[in-house]
Amino acid sequence: MAAGARKVAPVLEAPPQHEQISHTKLSAEDEWNLQQERMYNKMHRGHESMHVEMILIFLCALVVAQVVLVRWRQRHCRSYNLVTLLQMWVVPLYFTIKLYWWRFLSLWGLFSVITSYILFIATRKPLSGKTPRVVYKWFLLIYKLSYVFGLVGYTAIMFTMCGFNFLFKIKARDSMNFGIVSLFYGLYYGVMGRDFAEICSDYMASTIGFYSGNGMPTRSLSKNICAVCGQQIVVELDEDGVIENTYQLSCNHVFHEFCIRGWCIVGKKQTCPYCKEKVDLKRMISNPWERTHILYGQILDWLRYLVAWQPVVIGVVQGINYSLGLE
Repeated sequence: MAAGARKVAPVLEAPPQHEQISHTKLSAEDEWNLQQERMYNKMHRGHESMHVEMILIFLCALVVAQVVLVRWRQRHCRSYNLVTLLQMWVVPLYFTIKLYWWRFLSLWGLFSVITSYILFIATRKPLSGKTPRVVYKWFLLIYKLSYVFGLVGYTAIMFTMCGFNFLFKIKARDSMNFGIVSLFYGLYYGVMGRDFAEICSDYMASTIGFYSGNGMPTRSLSKNICAVCGQQIVVELDEDGVIENTYQLSCNHVFHEFCIRGWCIVGKKQTCPYCKEKVDLKRMISNPWERTHILYGQILDWLRYLVAWQPVVIGVVQGINYSLGLE
């Protein structure tokens, strides 16, 4: 070694910042977050190229699934709706039992029992004259409750993102959890209620005889009979009813206002129950505040894909990743 050369001390790398933190000063929540960070770094560090491949596979699967589902819905709409409804009913139940979400399970059970009874009375022959109103009242109640829960959940999420939760001394995680749960309850039961209402509407209208999904109706419609419930119309068009009014479509067929609103808004039908002429919902719902129900119904239709088919797509992607050895 040359004279005057100094011995250089080895340089030690500083440990990560979170390693220097004294665990005695961390709360239980911070300790859990620290463990999650360590686990993530251990499992995913150095896998960037593999993650890109997984993302590309996922995007391709989404595109293919969307094309297949759209074609299926166009060619065989009835089977598509039935399979989608069954998945909407069963898939959340699996995750509920697996994750011990007993609150959701109890509400799911209550909804299933009452809706099963509604389905039972809606498919009986002969059909009671009071049955259509009972059916539409139940699903209209579900629709309005889901609308309220969805609105409350969305408001809670927006308030949390804007920091308003601190004004009420509420933790951000608690308020965000409340918003997400409320929004999910509203959207999920809104979708389920509309799908079951559509099935009941088809059965009841076909049983009454003034409506046929394929072909001509089996009965002719009189001027003073409502084609939705089959009951007589007592209130004239130019009169104000005590309980409800009479509504006339552009095709000149008249209905009880409650029946035709249940048929179009809750039952997702946009044609006349008798002649199948297109119904102008904007003309029917003149109040701008009530038009939000139409937009909410469209949002529920979009959510159906996320709840029913997204787990299937993710399962297929997981199978592809496993077969290719991607982690």
